[in-house]
Amino acid sequence: MADDAVKAGGRPAAEGASKSERAYQWIAERIGTGAYSPGFRLVLGQIAKELDVSVVPVREAIRRLEAEGLVTFERNVGAQVAMVDETEYQHTMQTLALVEGFATALSAPALPAEALARAREVNQHMVECLDHFDPHRFTELNREFHAVLFEPCPNPHLLDLVHRGWGRLKTLRDSTFSFVPGRAHESVKEHEAILDLIERGAPSVDVELAARQHRLATLTAFLENRGAH
Repeated sequence: MADDAVKAGGRPAAEGASKSERAYQWIAERIGTGAYSPGFRLVLGQIAKELDVSVVPVREAIRRLEAEGLVTFERNVGAQVAMVDETEYQHTMQTLALVEGFATALSAPALPAEALARAREVNQHMVECLDHFDPHRFTELNREFHAVLFEPCPNPHLLDLVHRGWGRLKTLRDSTFSFVPGRAHESVKEHEAILDLIERGAPSVDVELAARQHRLATLTAFLENRGAH
């Protein structure tokens, strides 16, 4: 019963995994997909009931998630999903704009026509998401689009920095478009512009700047939205 519950969350439990590990995977999956949004209160007894386990392994899982920064615990409040750290988010986006922009520029000359076609296909799926907007689905597609462009980067150290940046974004909460849904329309247009630059063999500096400005525009939209509230 608990195994079924964990698998239903979209992440199969490792065979023989402890109850604590299964609870950790189950909760982390929901935080990652946004089912448990920032500030969501994690009621241990309720989670234990859903997983058909005692509260003990759930508490252990919560402590592990707290150590990773995904969950916070306050006296008289309890455990809740960590809120977005705006300063850390800003620093991560600025850094990612630099390293991902350069990685995309280095990848561009080696991208085959099939990769560009795949990127356009993903971007079209993003366009189709705009009418019935699902920010988490849009974000997943956005990650896939950019991965097509930067994964062929020949510099493994640079690629590692890009992966770290994306990983940090996911920890911070990757649903930026939940806060600035209007930004999504501009984002898909900018994707097309980046692809056009690559297809016509534009200078690498132009590709790098376009990719960098694309990410910084999302950051700017987020900060302006937060400042208006």
